Amino acid sequence: MRLELGLTPPEHPQLALERGLQSCPLDGQAFTTDCYGIMFKKLRSGVMLYGRTAYDHTNGTLSFVKPRQRIEFRNLEVEEDNFLLFWHEDYLIGHPLYETIGQCSYFDYEVTEALHLSPREEQIIWDLFTKIETEYYSNPDEYSRLIILTHLDSLLTYCQRFYKRQFINRAQLSGKMVSKFNQVLERYFRAGSLQTHGLPTVTELAAQLNVSSRYLSDLLKQETGKTAIELIHIELINEAKKQLKQSERSISQIAYSLGFDNPSYFSRLFKKEVGLSPLLFKKQVLN
Repeated sequence: MRLELGLTPPEHPQLALERGLQSCPLDGQAFTTDCYGIMFKKLRSGVMLYGRTAYDHTNGTLSFVKPRQRIEFRNLEVEEDNFLLFWHEDYLIGHPLYETIGQCSYFDYEVTEALHLSPREEQIIWDLFTKIETEYYSNPDEYSRLIILTHLDSLLTYCQRFYKRQFINRAQLSGKMVSKFNQVLERYFRAGSLQTHGLPTVTELAAQLNVSSRYLSDLLKQETGKTAIELIHIELINEAKKQLKQSERSISQIAYSLGFDNPSYFSRLFKKEVGLSPLLFKKQVLN
C-alpha cells in the first residue's frame, strides 16, 4: 500500500509511519488494508471518503481506521503538520493491546465523527507520535517493539479521553443526545413498528440520528451511564409494565406485541430488569 501511495518503504514489515505528506497519488481509487491506522491532518483542499461518507478536514483532526475498511482519497492536499501511522493487527500479538484494542470504539466511528483536537491536545498527540517516530528510526533491539507499543497504548488512551471531552462539548452545543434518542424511540413505538418490524436495533435508530451506532452508544453512555441497547431495553420494559397492568392478554401475546419473537427471551429480559418474572409482576399488580 505504501508504494501505491507514493510513500517510502517501511522500516518494519508490520508498522509504517509518514509525516508531512503533501498529496496522495492514489487519486479517486478506493482501497482497503489489513491495518489499523491513525491519521492526523489538516486539508488545504480535497475530500477524503471513508466508507461512502465524504468529509472535509479543514481543522486538525484525528481519524481512525481498522482492518478491511474502505478508504478513498480525492484531490487530496494537506498541510505540512500531518502524519499517518499504520500497524498490522499481528504487530500487537503478545501485547495487551491485542486484546484491548477492540475496546477503542472510535475505530468504528464514521469519518464525520473524527476527533477534533484543541491546541493543547494536538501537542500531546504530536509528542507521543514523535516518541514513536524516534524509536521507529532508531537501531531496533529487543526493546524497540515494546517501547513503540507502550507509546501507542498511551496515544490511544489519550484519544479516548479527548473523545470524552468532545462528547461533553458537543452535547452542550447541540443538546442532549438522549432526548433525541428517546424521541426517535418513542416514534418507533407509536408508529406500530414493534409489530411490523420487530425490536428496534441500535443501527436503525442511529441512522435516523445521522450518527454511527458505536458513536451513539458511546455518547449515550457519557450522558446517561447506559448504552443505546440498555436504553432500548428500559423503554421496552416500561412499555411491558403498562401492558401487564392494563391488558388481559397473556404474557406471550404481550411479548409478541412488543416485537419479541421468543416470549421466553422477553421473560428473561423482564426479570433481569425488574427482578420479577412478568407473571409475578402481573399478579402483584392485580393484588
